[in-house]
Amino acid sequence: MITAIVLIKTSVDRIPEIAESIAALDNVSEVFSVTGTYDLIAMVRVKDHDDLADVIPGRISKIPGVEATDTHVAFRTYSQHDLEAAFAIGLDS
Repeated sequence: MITAIVLIKTSVDRIPEIAESIAALDNVSEVFSVTGTYDLIAMVRVKDHDDLADVIPGRISKIPGVEATDTHVAFRTYSQHDLEAAFAIGLDS
């Protein structure tokens, strides 16, 4: 599974509608409204790199009001949930 973090600049007056449109796309697991340089951050999860082209420039960038995207592909995922699961292996609850 490939995870991409997509930073998105939008028309400021349409952030909620654009976020909902992005969140409704296949392969988009979450969309966050954020402060800072970008308006939204979308988490995209796909099976292979070619699928990123279908989702990001193929669908996200074509949503009316999306002005620009900046994509970061994750090498690994680290989370508290993953660490707890790793240390719990073989231990009785």
